[in-house]
Amino acid sequence: MKTKTKKLRLVASCPDHVGILAKVANYIAGRGANITEANQYEDKRTQTFFMRYGFELPVDGVSAEAFEAGFREVADELKMDWRMADVERRQRVVLLVSKFDHCLAYLLHRWKVGDLKIDIPCVISNHETLRELVEWYGIPYHHVTVPKEPEAKQAAFQKTADLIEANAPDTIVLARYMQIFPSWLCQKFRHRVINIHHSFLPSFIGAKPYHQADQRGVKLIGATCHYVTEDLDAGPIIEQDVVRIQHSDTIEDMMRLGKDVENTVLSRGLRHHLEDRVLVYGNKTILFT
Repeated sequence: MKTKTKKLRLVASCPDHVGILAKVANYIAGRGANITEANQYEDKRTQTFFMRYGFELPVDGVSAEAFEAGFREVADELKMDWRMADVERRQRVVLLVSKFDHCLAYLLHRWKVGDLKIDIPCVISNHETLRELVEWYGIPYHHVTVPKEPEAKQAAFQKTADLIEANAPDTIVLARYMQIFPSWLCQKFRHRVINIHHSFLPSFIGAKPYHQADQRGVKLIGATCHYVTEDLDAGPIIEQDVVRIQHSDTIEDMMRLGKDVENTVLSRGLRHHLEDRVLVYGNKTILFT
């Protein structure tokens, strides 16, 4: 009979030196766990070591809580920045959107058919436009108007933050949410807010990137999935892709072609994040795929 196991994941970074893998592997094996995934990378420029390990812990042995508590001694010795996750726990993802529906509809479909094994407690929007679509999926829809006046805008973002916190998400996704998060909100949910920007960053930051691309006569357009920071469209990049365009393509053509790229880039980026494949280091990411 196959032994029942609990699936765990370790993600860590620390100063690079001899013996890191041996100490970690010996600790895992010494508790009867079996390593099923192993990713590691040494950044020679900063002498930093990054790792992502997946392993299975027998349920009739040491508990997951005791396993994690015991690992702290190893982590402290190695000066690790680390976290351990329960692979089988369904993560909660709150979606924010404005009027464009393609990224939202794509994620909702992937969730509905089981390709994204997450819980979506709600969708928050600054417009009523997409309520019918969201509620068709049986998901609560919250409309929070974001006025232009500074004080009223601040109050709207506070209400948005309250709604987010009330739904206790692991991750927040801006699926073409066409509002700039204030700095305090970026700090509150640091490295938990994922945005899709409809250009190949760092090109064409800000509003109307397809119009900017048209003015420059580019031959490639793209999309970028990144973490939201205080600097507009400049957070650590998770995923990117491009599509080739022709000189005869109009802005409408670019938008149509770009939507497909936005959908796939956001979906891949979100999956990478949920699977702990993204390690943020400064304003860059280490991506284990």
